[in-house]
Amino acid sequence: MREKRLDLSADVLVIGGGPAGAWAAITAARKGAQVVLVDKGYCGTSGATAPSGTGVWYVKPEAAAREEAKRSRYFLGGQLADAQWMNRVLDQTYDNMGMLAEWGYPFPEDGQGQQHRRGLQGPEYMRLMRRTVKRAGVNILDHSPALELLADEYGVGGAAGIRTRTGQTWSVRAAAVVIATGGCAFLSKALGCNVLTGDGYLMAAEAGAEFSGMEFSNAYGISPAFASVTKTAYYQYASFYYEDGSLVEGAGSKQGRSIIAQNLLAGRQVYARLDLAPAEIRPLLRVGQSNFFLPFDRCGIDPFEDFFPVTLRLEGTVRGTGGIHIVDASCATKVAGLYAAGDAATRELICGGFTGGGSHNAAWAMSSGSFAGDGAAEYARRLGPRAAQRRVKGLSSLSLPLDSRASERRGHTPEQYAKMVQEEVMPYDRNLFRSEAGLEASLARLEQVWHTLRNDRAGWDREGVKLRGAAAMTATARWMYQSALARRESRGMHRRDDYPQQDQTQHHRLITWGLDEISVRPEPIGKEAVLQ
Repeated sequence: MREKRLDLSADVLVIGGGPAGAWAAITAARKGAQVVLVDKGYCGTSGATAPSGTGVWYVKPEAAAREEAKRSRYFLGGQLADAQWMNRVLDQTYDNMGMLAEWGYPFPEDGQGQQHRRGLQGPEYMRLMRRTVKRAGVNILDHSPALELLADEYGVGGAAGIRTRTGQTWSVRAAAVVIATGGCAFLSKALGCNVLTGDGYLMAAEAGAEFSGMEFSNAYGISPAFASVTKTAYYQYASFYYEDGSLVEGAGSKQGRSIIAQNLLAGRQVYARLDLAPAEIRPLLRVGQSNFFLPFDRCGIDPFEDFFPVTLRLEGTVRGTGGIHIVDASCATKVAGLYAAGDAATRELICGGFTGGGSHNAAWAMSSGSFAGDGAAEYARRLGPRAAQRRVKGLSSLSLPLDSRASERRGHTPEQYAKMVQEEVMPYDRNLFRSEAGLEASLARLEQVWHTLRNDRAGWDREGVKLRGAAAMTATARWMYQSALARRESRGMHRRDDYPQQDQTQHHRLITWGLDEISVRPEPIGKEAVLQ
């Protein structure tokens, strides 16, 4: 028997329980806000951070070190980052890492008792964050994906969804909502990413939010062909080989992933071996990224001595930089009451058009989460205690009737819809090596998928959750490719085979919006944002 609907109210609703959502919830609660956090999975274990070790863009407040840190990614990202935002994130990350130490995170120490705060182990980090979220008085709803935002003419006022373990539907009316649902990895099986289907993007778009940097979304991570681990830092120690033992020239360079992809497209298997790692650091590498080695240990492979086949797994906007456009320092969107943080928000502001795993991503998650939690709490305070009592309605672009208890029969299953999208975004010759003809052909097929989905009917059940995920993947792919068409140059991770050079007349960001009809416009970069 289905449980009675759960109806809650709060000052701030946080959607997503990864690091960005956790920091947002803690920050809002410490500002005096009543906070509810809902997670598609289990807060503390779901998402890309929880199963992984990650570096952090942590730099002590020393002028020379900070300047070097900002420049290290600025030009690689096509000079699209913002100097002021980089300063803010470096400051907030430094403070947050100090808070983690105070809360008891076990940072390693040197012989003089000084902590090394340049990295975090996901399981310990997120276990601590869940504990701290609960101590802050936040009400956590695990296994409770949001299916739609709620709003009135004044802005966003909550969200509704389902508790997948029990089938109970829920709604939370709130003065402000923080979307911290992560990015979109298109169900590529990259470690920790299968809950990341772009759900927050779709909900934000349905409310009228815009996106920035969606062309920078074609990130592929190197992975053993037999595993899902896409942690690529250790491949700096790798040599790459063909089956006959000859070297794959250039595979270890900055263009290495393109070279690997070209070989895989041609049907040639590429192998790796971490034979450039000095013997004395190999035990330290195991400590730093223990989960990197698990697949090898299970298969009886010594990655330092043995060849192993590699592939490239799409990580989309999880390791890309595109996401929801934010309009001020509080991580507010253009929609009143709606905030975005972490991978759900654009990371262009600190990395422009290029980022890797961890580092800037981890720093952005904790800092933007803090900014958004603070901003949402302040917004709720200004609206007053009756804000959560507004008359709001659902914004889903799919048919999602509240009285529906099961998804109706449809022409395609959610899995089939997802496969149609994957066929357009996963192949290297469509997404990594881009061209106008290829992008337009994929968009034509994606438009057909979107309009079929648009006329489908989702129920308040697990199938409905999957259908919403497929719709979010479809919408995300369309925003990506429309933005990629509009940027007729190669910049950051965005590569156009038909426009292989960077064009300084296109030194701007691209803002993308729309559901059935998608539009793109350039956004100038102000002089104050340029790193001198």
